[in-house]
Amino acid sequence: MPTLLLLNGPNLNLLGTREPEVYGTETLADVVALVERAASDAGFGVAALQSNHEGVLIDAIHDARGTADGIVINPGGLTHTSVALRDALTGVGLPFAEVHISDVHAREEFRHHSFLSDVADVVVVGEGVGGYARAVRELAGVIAPSSSRG
Repeated sequence: MPTLLLLNGPNLNLLGTREPEVYGTETLADVVALVERAASDAGFGVAALQSNHEGVLIDAIHDARGTADGIVINPGGLTHTSVALRDALTGVGLPFAEVHISDVHAREEFRHHSFLSDVADVVVVGEGVGGYARAVRELAGVIAPSSSRG
């Protein structure tokens, strides 16, 4: 079965309690369950990882080259700072979707720039947790059945 790697970056383990007026009340477990349902509907399995450490996320991206068909990533604050994360994503050559729960363009100026958006196959911003499901659907449409590892 084709697989999507779901990556959530720094501080996303605090979903449900961190600034609920910005990020809502759904938890990271709710996000994973939503992605698993959306992926299953599209014919994909899911491997999920959250880390507050950039290197752990980069290692997971490198490992995905042999195990996943695409990546759904909410890089959190690394969106605006990490060239290394960008290089990992472009280096493995897997299609990926960038997701942000809040509308980063309506927030602080430093959040307006993403190091990933211009190389992402799909970008979903400001749709709350439901944006993950949209990202999965759109990414599944990018991934041709013939390109799966199976």
